[in-house]
Amino acid sequence: MKGFDPKAFKKGKLAGVMGLGKSGQSVARLLRKKGWKVLGSDARPKAELASALGALGKKIQWEWSGHSERLLKCAFVVKSPGLKPDLPIFEKLKAKGVPVFSELEIALAFSPAKAVVAITGTNGKSTTTQLTYQIFKAGLPRGRKAILGGNIGIPLSTSAPASKKTDVIVVECSSYQLEDSAHFEPRAAAILNLTADHIDHHGTMAAYIEAKAKVFREQGPGDACVFNIDDPAVYKLSRECPSERLYFGTPGPQTHAWEEKGKLHFRMPGAKKDVVLVPPKLPGRHNIDNALAAGLLALARGIKPAAIQKALKAFKGVEHRIEPCGAVRGIACVNDSKATNVDSTMVALKAYEPAGKRVLLVLGGLHKGSPYTPLKPLIEKTVKGILTIGAAARRIEEDLSGLVPILPCSDLATAVDTAVRIGEKGDTLLLSPACASFDQFKDFEDRGRQFKALVAAAAKAK
Repeated sequence: MKGFDPKAFKKGKLAGVMGLGKSGQSVARLLRKKGWKVLGSDARPKAELASALGALGKKIQWEWSGHSERLLKCAFVVKSPGLKPDLPIFEKLKAKGVPVFSELEIALAFSPAKAVVAITGTNGKSTTTQLTYQIFKAGLPRGRKAILGGNIGIPLSTSAPASKKTDVIVVECSSYQLEDSAHFEPRAAAILNLTADHIDHHGTMAAYIEAKAKVFREQGPGDACVFNIDDPAVYKLSRECPSERLYFGTPGPQTHAWEEKGKLHFRMPGAKKDVVLVPPKLPGRHNIDNALAAGLLALARGIKPAAIQKALKAFKGVEHRIEPCGAVRGIACVNDSKATNVDSTMVALKAYEPAGKRVLLVLGGLHKGSPYTPLKPLIEKTVKGILTIGAAARRIEEDLSGLVPILPCSDLATAVDTAVRIGEKGDTLLLSPACASFDQFKDFEDRGRQFKALVAAAAKAK
């Protein structure tokens, strides 16, 4: 079966939904609304599922504390992106001939809108997706809407089925979502960068890259994919793309978008002249790359340069990504909770290189399998002290010892209190953890919002 086809499964039969997080709850409600009985299955204990089960309602069956063989009675199963593919239940489903789909595929199968713009990569996905959405929102003609979904904002199985035929869906795609998708065909796509991440889930870097490649595997003539020409892994992968290839990065004969003298330049295939635009006022080279990628995606789908410029000018960045969130005793506080891997933290530290060693860096959380040693050169240039939190604290100290003082803080409240006590006017307290958040928080958003609340309370107390 190439992809999910609702007509292939008889209404009234049982559909399984594995994982009852936000997207799992959303797809469960969608399938129930479309006429299937639904079995929700989650590995968490019943006590942790109270809010999820209340939201699902009484018409949806459910099980907790593991995935039982009741799922083998389902006509098909929808897998949560976070579940590892090597769980024993998946082998049993395969042997039984029960197909497993992603929430992404289910949502788009019920979407009247077929024009999809998809963004993936290790870092920068959320910012580029938000910016691309704002550009399409500004540039689509009256009567057409841009819809934001995927790994950001409202689950796609809530927003996509509510779309109209002429709308454009802008999707942030994680490697987990793409890995689970047998058939996904965006009209325009982008791979921003590829560095080691989620290796604990995928097993190897090659498997991680192959998951990302699914963003263009099903594309064809008339589609386009945007690639970072300066990223060796991305450039190598781009040679496998069957659609039109568009590159951003260092100027050259293959490059379609680049920065020069503070302006963004776009040279589209077949265009008579370049498009030159002013970038958004956001710190860091990474935000230039994000804007170049978003601009190429928009131009590839016919959005006018004036609308792109309007959106670039208005764009203020996204929550939890190098987000200024106040000051305490002259110490600027920045929430970069979205930095859940080492490379993302490197991007943040590069933005503070010009200031020298003025950063108090909060690192730690749930270890994701990659070493922290690549941070060393930037720490030596920008960081005056490291404040460790969470389960990965000891590993961080082992990898980074001897560079700058490392202060074990165990939790975020202690880290903020310590930084306020030892910091000086002109310093920056930067939460950029390089780790997942699930050891102490619900998700990176919860971590970022708790950090902002702690900063606000410290500012009020001082």
